[in-house]
Parts: sequence; C-alpha cells; structure tokens
Amino acid sequence: MTQQEKDRVYKEYNKKVFCYLRSKGLNEDDAEDLCANVFVKFYDNAENFDSSRASPSTLIYRITHNTLIDFYRTKKQHAELDEEIAYKDETLDNILTEETLTELGQALMRLEDRERALVVLVYYDNKTLKEAAEILKMSYSNSKLVMKKALAELKDFLE
Repeated sequence: MTQQEKDRVYKEYNKKVFCYLRSKGLNEDDAEDLCANVFVKFYDNAENFDSSRASPSTLIYRITHNTLIDFYRTKKQHAELDEEIAYKDETLDNILTEETLTELGQALMRLEDRERALVVLVYYDNKTLKEAAEILKMSYSNSKLVMKKALAELKDFLE
C-alpha cells in the first residue's frame, strides 16, 4: 500500500473511527488516543492486506473493535446493562462501514425531541440511562422504553 493510499484511507475513515469510539462510551481524549492506535495498527498490517478480498474499512473496523476491547480490558471499566435493554447493537456498529455521519444526523432529527435527547445524552454525552432520565425528568422505567423505541427507529431509518 503506497503512502498516498494510506493517506486516503486515513482521511476517509479517521472521523468515522473517532465517532464510533465516542459512541462506545469513550471520552474525547481516550477516543483520540485509540483512533491514533487504530491507524498505527492499520499501517503496520497494510502490507499484508489483500484489497481483492475485502475493503480497507473491514480491516479498520476489526482493528477498531479489537482495540476498544483491549482498552476496556486493561482499564477494567465495565458498564452494567439492564437485562431488558441488553442487545447486540448492530446499528452503531454498521455506521462505521455503511452509513455516513450525515445520514445518522438526519435519522436523529427524525426522532421525537425526547427520544433524540435521550440518545444524545447516553451515546454522545456519556451519561448513564439513569442519569439521562433524571436530566429529562423521566422515570428510569420509562427511559428504558423510550430508549428501546428510539434505537429501533434509528435502526429502521438507517437500513
């Protein structure tokens, strides 16, 4: 992979990787650090990458995912999810490889104000669902239902 190709890949995926990491609960500094680590690992593995088998986004996504897992493993940070809302969130995972940030913004704008506020507080401001419910003056039980509905609507909008 030439330097020009590496630069193109970095320009194309840097912001997507950063936003993906932020959506997974990292603060801005940690997300920037991990984003840099992702591209260092990508460049180290770029010579072994076969573009006929997959796009660069596939390798970048896998590196990003593994880097995030390693980060949480070493930090020993764990978030507890209520069993009622625990799920494999493929919607946010697919943003990196399939959706643009513009489309996500448009999908968010289609949500009701309360749903959008809840999603933004939890995924972008790194609040717990309980903290977000208090900020929005909602019961915790209601916030779980609203979040589940909002994420389902986002998934539908993005598909």
